[in-house]
Amino acid sequence: MSFRIRYAFCVSIAIAGVALTGCSPSSQSQLDEEKEPHFELGRSRVNAMDFQGAIEAFEESLEANPRSASAHFNLAWLYDEKESDPAAAIYHYQEYLKLRPDADNAEVIKQRIYRCKQQLAADVLPLPSTPDAQRELEQLAEQNRELQDEVDKWRAYYVSQMAAAKTNSPPQSDSAALQTPSPNPVPPAQSVSQQPSVVDANHSVSAPAKTSTPRTHIVASGETAIRIAHRYGVPLDALLSANPGLNPKRMRIGLVLNIPSSQ
Repeated sequence: MSFRIRYAFCVSIAIAGVALTGCSPSSQSQLDEEKEPHFELGRSRVNAMDFQGAIEAFEESLEANPRSASAHFNLAWLYDEKESDPAAAIYHYQEYLKLRPDADNAEVIKQRIYRCKQQLAADVLPLPSTPDAQRELEQLAEQNRELQDEVDKWRAYYVSQMAAAKTNSPPQSDSAALQTPSPNPVPPAQSVSQQPSVVDANHSVSAPAKTSTPRTHIVASGETAIRIAHRYGVPLDALLSANPGLNPKRMRIGLVLNIPSSQ
């Protein structure tokens, strides 16, 4: 038999052997990886639930064969499920996909990587404990209520001052028409001092009671001391005496003035 015939015969035998075994180059590579002694040791330790020992064995398997996708996958699974080390799990999952981008479980691996990233973010940015967070929220809510109360008080004060200023604004130039009439006006021909005295049961005479209601005025925009005095029919000196410290040249809007009784 010539050399060419023998060579063709050997090639045919090799092709037939591959067809009979049904092993692709990828599956053959995986079988070779799993036959590595350290890999077999790691798998036996997993079965014995010695997960830390299994990690050490698979790491040694990677030292012997840095391109062992099977070792990367097993390490990723151990760090993900047994050791709760999401960073290491992400690394080995990604190395596995680099070595086997067309793996049947590629989509599942990507989902596991996403879940490990979420867990890693939660570990890096821990939230405060629930009781502490609840107390802090309650304190903030109380401070917010206090501030809101203060705002409401100032708003009510501002509204009342604006209403008073509008009410006291002069509707006409006649100052006498602005004064509120007494509920029981005295006839023009009879003054208060001329009213008859009241005689009690013991025939004692008591003087009629004189009541005077203090008057105030809230300074509005554009008002002067002279104008306010003229409005209420009182001398300017009397107005200044009733309001010690008042500077007639600096009338502050909203200032409350005491109005003396007119003589």
